[in-house]
Amino acid sequence: MNRPIHGSCLCGGVRFEVDPPFLQASHCHCDRCRKHSGTAVCTQARVRREQFRLLQGEELIKVYGKGEGAVKAFCINCGSSLFGGEWPDGAQVSIRMGEFDDDPGIRPQFHTFVDDRAPWDTITDNLPQYSERRT
Repeated sequence: MNRPIHGSCLCGGVRFEVDPPFLQASHCHCDRCRKHSGTAVCTQARVRREQFRLLQGEELIKVYGKGEGAVKAFCINCGSSLFGGEWPDGAQVSIRMGEFDDDPGIRPQFHTFVDDRAPWDTITDNLPQYSERRT
């Protein structure tokens, strides 16, 4: 897959594109990702910084939690969860897979922070599970 993968937030104010290949994709069950996503997991894909281009909406991106672990970057207009990791300064960009407008061609490969998952969260697939972050 050589074409750029496009993505955007719910209101369309933030738009980006990514050049494959992706480094990895995973489901994170940590309490911070759960609360930020409002769901059992935060499903994300990672690329090298040089593969990512923010096309519009930089002024709409708010970063929460810098210095507290992986940041949570979201659109201040619609609330969409966009990026994580060390946004915007890291060597990699962690992109919430729900923000892709195109099929990224990668699927989640494992679960992280499974010991922190919600009591009502049952993992029903056969992907590998890790108690901590996997890089």
